[in-house]
Amino acid sequence: MLHGTRTRRLAILAQDPGVRLRNGAVVMAAIEVPMEPVDPGPCGHRVKVVDYDASADLLYTAAPLNLVRGEDAYLAQIGRPDNTDLVRDRQFHAQNVYAIAMRVLTRFEQALGRRVAFSFDGHQLHIAPHAFADANAFYSEESRVLCFGYFQDAHGNPVFTCLAHDVVAHEATHALLDALKTRYTDPSSPDQAGFHEGFADVVALLSVFALEDVVSQLLPGGEGAGTGEGVPVLPAAALRPYDPQHPDAPCLENSVLVGLAEQLGTALSAGRERALRRSVTRDFTGWREDPEFDEPHLRGEVLVAAFMRAFLRIWRKRLGDFGSQLERRISRQLVVEEGAKVAEHLLNMAIRALDYAPPTDIQFADYLSALLTADAVAVPDDWRYQYRRTLAEEFAGVGIEPAPGSDANGCWQAFDSPERLDYSAVHADALRGDREELFRFVWDNRKALDVDERAYTRVLSVRPAVRVAPDGFVVRETVADYLQILEVDAGELKAFGVAKPPGLPDEQRLRLYGGGALIFDEHSVLRYHVNNRVLNPTKQSARLAHLARMGYFVAGRDQQGFFARLHRLRMGLHEPLEEGWSDVHSEPAELAAGEGG
Repeated sequence: MLHGTRTRRLAILAQDPGVRLRNGAVVMAAIEVPMEPVDPGPCGHRVKVVDYDASADLLYTAAPLNLVRGEDAYLAQIGRPDNTDLVRDRQFHAQNVYAIAMRVLTRFEQALGRRVAFSFDGHQLHIAPHAFADANAFYSEESRVLCFGYFQDAHGNPVFTCLAHDVVAHEATHALLDALKTRYTDPSSPDQAGFHEGFADVVALLSVFALEDVVSQLLPGGEGAGTGEGVPVLPAAALRPYDPQHPDAPCLENSVLVGLAEQLGTALSAGRERALRRSVTRDFTGWREDPEFDEPHLRGEVLVAAFMRAFLRIWRKRLGDFGSQLERRISRQLVVEEGAKVAEHLLNMAIRALDYAPPTDIQFADYLSALLTADAVAVPDDWRYQYRRTLAEEFAGVGIEPAPGSDANGCWQAFDSPERLDYSAVHADALRGDREELFRFVWDNRKALDVDERAYTRVLSVRPAVRVAPDGFVVRETVADYLQILEVDAGELKAFGVAKPPGLPDEQRLRLYGGGALIFDEHSVLRYHVNNRVLNPTKQSARLAHLARMGYFVAGRDQQGFFARLHRLRMGLHEPLEEGWSDVHSEPAELAAGEGG
């Protein structure tokens, strides 16, 4: 929770209804969200639930929070075997999406040290818990809404995507990632689309581990496993690493805690796979050369695997030599607490890294360098549990190395030759929040920053941040993103060293994207410049080649509904991926008129 923020406790489903406790109860948890006046919906100052069903053309009565003397009445349902009635309770559905979305938003703001403004024109994210009759859920920037579908499984039972904790957290993360890096929905490389999906999965998975009661009940070894001197314990063998020779043996990798959307996975795969996605045990050998991994969800699993393998390694390391002998047993509470600490640190790293990532055309290598840099700034001392080293090793294990030009530790190199920068025309105070002031700084230093003056340049955001490290160390920074767009004819690409995709006519008009992230210290002195040059021949050639393969340049393609289509594709419900990407952003009028620069 944000410091100084009063909170209220609300009940949610902490796993989807396909996961049950021994007594048959669905898995619930009490979470804290910021205290605020909440109108029926529920409707607060950042999240507004609107229960409209487009398939039935019905607007359901707005549901208030289920409060009795100020306390959430649903809290009494936690652990009760008859709480399965909540699966059909529309009022609970509405509260569930409100509470989870607010929790994810608060978690982002806590990690970033500032408020997060949505990318769309407005302050409230709308949520439709029963948006349509379909096995789908998605975020729409155009409509400012998270849409959750519903459908029937093979036995005729209703399945509501709004009740899957992983799905709700995943879609809320899409909205927040779009808020922070709005150009990540532009047509780009497979890594960029895969990053949106993988990052959302990482946040959804790690968020569960803060719910300690839930983790305790779902750890391998079974609910309420053996005791020692009255203390709940786990068999140490359940904490051993995954063994490919015994793939079904109890271990952390096989627990429901590291798989996504159990009920949806079972319903959509006719029981062949319990979880919708389980990346941590998958073999990713040769994924870069495999065209199947152009599909964003599948590519995103590579990122999830690296993260979750690092998480499990550090978790086991914190437990020391516990679990090293079959006859050993370990305190369940100790396991839970150590897992929560690791998840908390990694979630902070994952979110804070966004500030150190380029604003366009992100590659997995860029994100790895951003991860390592963001953590090194906030937590310089990493010797004990070696979060950064472990992440770097697990990323390398799936074939992801730090970005070119990073230092020996994989971090972005600090901006070299700061004496070459001209601060004479800018004001330090204004530089911390004024986009016009930031643009003046960029323009005055375009040579030193290697900003191409032939491209259209626009400052996207300037955001002050106050981050608190685990030891209480406070880091104050200003983070700014600027965008560059260069419009060229395909026939001009050769002059810039960019390869033209085969078959593309010379007169085809193209947009090349670039830009940079600028990180200033508390004195408004530039510390890092993460520069994604608009005329980077290697990146631009690869991007255009990929888009050509995907049919992006074919006339008449529908370029809207990016997230809706991708999520349907992952579930095997709609058109093939070649039907096109989405460029959901409208460009400035001067670009539409051909006046770049």
